[in-house]
Amino acid sequence: MTILVLSDDKKARFELLGKARKMADAAGTKVASLTFKACDCTPKGQGSIKNGADIVLLASPPIENYDLEAYVAAAAKAVEMVSPDLILVASTMDGKEFGPRLAAKLDRPCAVDCSDVRMEGGQLLVDRIMYGGNGIATLAFKTKPAVVTVPPKAFDAPSPDEGRKGEVLDLAFDMPTPKVKITKTTPKQTESVDLESAAIIVSCGRGLKKKEDMALIEGLAKALKAEIGCSRPIASDLKWLSVDHWVGLSGKKVKPSLYIAIGISGQIQHLAGMRDSKMIIAINKDKDAPIFTAADYGIVGDLYAILNQLTEKLK
Repeated sequence: MTILVLSDDKKARFELLGKARKMADAAGTKVASLTFKACDCTPKGQGSIKNGADIVLLASPPIENYDLEAYVAAAAKAVEMVSPDLILVASTMDGKEFGPRLAAKLDRPCAVDCSDVRMEGGQLLVDRIMYGGNGIATLAFKTKPAVVTVPPKAFDAPSPDEGRKGEVLDLAFDMPTPKVKITKTTPKQTESVDLESAAIIVSCGRGLKKKEDMALIEGLAKALKAEIGCSRPIASDLKWLSVDHWVGLSGKKVKPSLYIAIGISGQIQHLAGMRDSKMIIAINKDKDAPIFTAADYGIVGDLYAILNQLTEKLK
């Protein structure tokens, strides 16, 4: 089973390559990776090879700015070259649009935002979170190749193997005439927060009584050198933090080494965004709060008293 990995985001591509490498090793087959943009390392293609690819295809000409039609044309050519059984696409902002469009062009099945992909008994299976996080659907593919999109952070990136060898090929394709012209690009104004890459996240919810109490969260985050996250009401309803801090099914999906949930009840929509954290600590006055079902450690009590003591200890 040859696996083709597609993503214009280097981090997401390496995560998919790690998963693809494990599947390919078990099946005794190869992994190919397509780089749309100018290569992100020197010599060209070596970053993908070190992270699990056997074959690296470099789009020629490279696609420097996101162009849906160009991405689909290059990917279709890659499919023609390597004849994959499985096409893994990173479900980034661009990938969400690109993956299904590629499947339509190939006239092949597509499953989006999958949490897992695997082979069982010679059959390709994927899992998707359904009903707002209340269920998981397992899908089986009957035709090949199958297009599967996977959100960032679903899999861990591998440790680069400096000794791995692979083949780097130019993928020449006919650049289609753009159907859309970009007339202006304005950078989105956001706060300098990167929850997806954070090792520690201190997250808050409706257990806080007023906006000024955010100082307690900020103090703990500073003591831990952590990023600050929040549940939906804090960002969407109260607007005490920007949406860049929102963790959940409709917000950011995170996977830190440590996630501290403070005053968060733990509804399934929030759990879907942080349940894969390596360690979860919950602080809540309600001993029956759903967050405790996901926590490795739980503290039942007044968050105001607990945060003051905890921050002082950490200082």
